[in-house]
Amino acid sequence: MSLHPTGHVFEPRCLVKVSSDYATPTVLEIHQRLVTKQALLRQAHFRRLASAGACDSVRVKSVFRTKYGTPDVLSVLDLPTPTPGERELLVRVHATTVNRTDCGALAGEPYVFRFFVGWPKPRHQATGTDFAGEVVAVGAKVTRFRTGDRVMGFNGNGLGSHAECLCIREDQPMERIPDGVSFVHAAASLEGAHYAINFLRKASVAAGDRVLLNGATGAIGSAAIPLLKRAGAHVTAVCAEPNFAAVTALGADRTIDYTQGSFVEQLQGETFPFVFDSVGKSTVGACRSLLSKNGIYVSSELGPYGQNVFFALLAPVLPGPKVLFPVPVDIPHSLTVICELLEKRGWRPLIDRELPIDKVKEAFTYVRSGQKIGNVVLNLGGASTL
Repeated sequence: MSLHPTGHVFEPRCLVKVSSDYATPTVLEIHQRLVTKQALLRQAHFRRLASAGACDSVRVKSVFRTKYGTPDVLSVLDLPTPTPGERELLVRVHATTVNRTDCGALAGEPYVFRFFVGWPKPRHQATGTDFAGEVVAVGAKVTRFRTGDRVMGFNGNGLGSHAECLCIREDQPMERIPDGVSFVHAAASLEGAHYAINFLRKASVAAGDRVLLNGATGAIGSAAIPLLKRAGAHVTAVCAEPNFAAVTALGADRTIDYTQGSFVEQLQGETFPFVFDSVGKSTVGACRSLLSKNGIYVSSELGPYGQNVFFALLAPVLPGPKVLFPVPVDIPHSLTVICELLEKRGWRPLIDRELPIDKVKEAFTYVRSGQKIGNVVLNLGGASTL
């Protein structure tokens, strides 16, 4: 930025008159004005799109990749707005998350995952498994939704939803966003909660059951807390001490700080009918002393050498505590439960941070580090909840 002798401050694409009557705007303020103006221009484009149906006249931002790999294979391009088919919706995506499933789809790991998300190369050029947004156009044979509906959806095998616009078939798992729920919270409520719902359903948690939850601040763990409380369970949550308040607010009855030593050692002498390792960082062997005689152990990961799948297959013939390894299915059912939690129980998912789509590499790198608290959101709509 430079100051011309005539009294004008020059900033790329911006000209501000300096007056003695007003404070000179800072670079940050000028940048924010530019961002706001660009957001308003894009919103105007989408309003014209909805009214005129001129899809190919607007270019939108989209994450783009042609191969599996690290976040370095990703770029953000301006692409033509896709045109919906006769049974498709065109959704203006306002928020989407970068999650553990996305990281697996980005890397194509484990390798068998490629048979679901595309082999030998990714099926979708854009990453992304979930979204929350507004329907801006519908195909001629669409009956479930109409223009203006606020919708959210998820597919663990990929949607290509890390983009400002998304074409999606109306028979894909989608629901209308409950009134009073922001796009950011709607997007953050999907991936982790879907897996938590499936894992907990197989464990058949009953009212009064004592449940040990490892990884209570992850996307799955933080969604599991309100689900466990909905079932009437007593929840002991393992996380770092700075996050005690957050998990307590979600409903945890007791908190254990894993930074003060192994949670297994801290809980020595206690047993639980259900131990849920929602981050997959422990093992059934390490937790065996915490399981009651007929207790159940569930992990969100395969475990060393895929042992959780192996132990689950042997569970019917092995005595003592059992390992379950549920395969997440029935996304429509999960969406129904999620909408109930959001609408009737006032649940709001835990959010670590919001980033613009241009920082998608940073988002993936952070999620892959394993340090996130709750959900990392790509905010494409400009309205933050934080």
